[in-house]
Amino acid sequence: MRFSFFRKLLGESLRDVAPIIIVLSIFQFLVIGNVPDNIEKISIGLLFVIFGLAVFLEGLEIGIFPIGQSIANDFSKHKAKFWVLLFGFLIGFGTTIAEPALLVIAQKAHVISSARIDTNILRLVVAFSVGLAIIIGIYRIIKGHPLHYYIIAGYILVLVVTFFAPKEIIGLAYDLGGVTTSTVTVPLIAALGIGLAANIKGRNPIIDGFGLIAFASLTPMIFVQIYGIIVYNIMEPSSVEMLQIVTIPTTTTSMLSFEFVLSGMLGAVMDMLPIIAIIMFFQFVILKKKLENPKNIFFGFFLVTVGLYAFVLGLDM
Repeated sequence: MRFSFFRKLLGESLRDVAPIIIVLSIFQFLVIGNVPDNIEKISIGLLFVIFGLAVFLEGLEIGIFPIGQSIANDFSKHKAKFWVLLFGFLIGFGTTIAEPALLVIAQKAHVISSARIDTNILRLVVAFSVGLAIIIGIYRIIKGHPLHYYIIAGYILVLVVTFFAPKEIIGLAYDLGGVTTSTVTVPLIAALGIGLAANIKGRNPIIDGFGLIAFASLTPMIFVQIYGIIVYNIMEPSSVEMLQIVTIPTTTTSMLSFEFVLSGMLGAVMDMLPIIAIIMFFQFVILKKKLENPKNIFFGFFLVTVGLYAFVLGLDM
């Protein structure tokens, strides 16, 4: 039964990637009129993307989503609001750090900015801003404040910061606002918001339960621009990095050695560790509950890690 479900996910991944393949093929072969020299690498990379996306989603379905949503529902009934706020912050932080699109954009931003923007610091800034956004969103639900007050105030702050931000960082900051609405973050945070509103007297899950993801998209625009103001006024560009922009090395099929794959997998494991640690801590220490189907959960974590690595590797290729 799981195999048939994975086969369905594989078909959906192919369906999602197919329009990109078709558009690129039309312009490459009919408009430009030639075959790329690295067509083999591109084809293998596309297969990695399709396979990685399917494995990643399968791991989410059998590992992270069940336990994450269970914890979110338990915390929505928890009387100690401190733990609810802390859980929201850590889940927002952990899922954002593991977001493959953020990793790719942060790596490119490092090169294009002549090394002024540090890849890991940028990821931490975005992850912290998402975690803070979840705290603000949960606080709003608890207090029953109208959502539009917070959203309007947030976008006013975005515009104010934009006037002071360097031009080089504005587009990146606005793009990162969209990157944060990831496959992992959205279901867990939505479950927390809806469950919290459903368990507070006088709250309507439909009216009050949503809006957390809107904050998660808004705050990175503010914090990344502030980060840009700091780095562009303090750090000098690296001339060596600047010269390497047009020749940035990418993965080739000949580089897929055992050591290369092992190193990439270890990196994916490190990206997933925050989510695993957060979920296990709250499950065992705070809620004091045993895991249901622990084999499925840990196998799901394994699949998510493999899928994450394959997806990022495929994008690079």
